[in-house]
Amino acid sequence: MAPPIDTRDPAATRTPSRGRCFLYVVPSAYEDLLKIGHSRDPLARLQALHRRWFEVFDLEHALLVETDSVRDARGLELAFQRQFQQHNAPAPLTVQPEAGGHSEWYRGASEPLCISVRALASQGFVLHDPAWHWLRHEMLVRSDGLFSWTQAMLSVDELELASIATPRQRVVRDALDAHLAFGIAVEPLLPEAVWRWYCAAA
Repeated sequence: MAPPIDTRDPAATRTPSRGRCFLYVVPSAYEDLLKIGHSRDPLARLQALHRRWFEVFDLEHALLVETDSVRDARGLELAFQRQFQQHNAPAPLTVQPEAGGHSEWYRGASEPLCISVRALASQGFVLHDPAWHWLRHEMLVRSDGLFSWTQAMLSVDELELASIATPRQRVVRDALDAHLAFGIAVEPLLPEAVWRWYCAAA
């Protein structure tokens, strides 16, 4: 399915504490900076942080730890935040402000923090290392929604523009680019008119 328009972190809203939640550790692709947080839906969370999330984050070195509840994931997050407090850093200016989590970025701690997170596997936690494979699986599971979503997002006029000129065109382009970044062919998932526009606007 395409990225949700609602950019709130599902774990930050008033939802029951029980049920699967994730601790995520996501390094920047371009500098020694990473974000640590928790979310019921890490894919939606990354999509909310940056429109080109699949490029700005080093997903082949990102980590996900499954927990049984939001409380457990939040507890792990707080423990690591205390442990690496001296590395706390400002969020990148390119992160979408409405996504929140601005105090959850750490500089110069990638190696020791990731070692500590990987050690959770020995405590019985399910570790997705790297997170790339889990994210790709989720992209595939949700890809059935691309057809109707892109059809609803783009007007006839927008489909006739062989360019990326409107906010909705940019949102759709980013979503389709994300699928390609994970090696997911999008042509079979799209209306013919959307595929033609995407190829022409590339």
